[in-house]
Amino acid sequence: MEDKFRVGVIANTHGLRGEVKVFPTTEDPERFRTLKEVLLDTGREWLPLEVKSVRFFKNMVIVKFKGYDSINEIEQYKGKDLYVTRENAIPLEEGEYYLADVIGAEVFTEDGGIFGELTDVLTGNGANNVFVVQHEGKEVLLPVIPDCVKNVDVEQGKVTVHIMKGLLDE
Repeated sequence: MEDKFRVGVIANTHGLRGEVKVFPTTEDPERFRTLKEVLLDTGREWLPLEVKSVRFFKNMVIVKFKGYDSINEIEQYKGKDLYVTRENAIPLEEGEYYLADVIGAEVFTEDGGIFGELTDVLTGNGANNVFVVQHEGKEVLLPVIPDCVKNVDVEQGKVTVHIMKGLLDE
């Protein structure tokens, strides 16, 4: 299971006093209001950053980190990802799971046959997420709806699906 979850990407600097524009990659950008700390993936290390202030502008979150008071100090982190630890992630409701925890799961059909491996989850495509499954050398897209995805067992790394008519048509 993943122990870190990406919540945003530093898109650019904002002003001269060390603020950054963050493109949120979380389902709930409002969560930035309560974040105290994030982890910056520098590519070489995980750098903990304390959140000093947060405000919103259009589809971006403007964040100020403690100890970064000029554009010169923060500019080097443009394009870098921001993460939270599992402990700081949004708490799950009954029956919910973190999308990162299902990637790599084995996918089975209702009759117990192996169908493939879940390699990605597409989000923001409309009404529902879509599981990307490697099946016989091809990608198959399965809508995450009750008629198709019957069970997700994160502990076992297993997803059970019903292959709806037309999903495997070329």
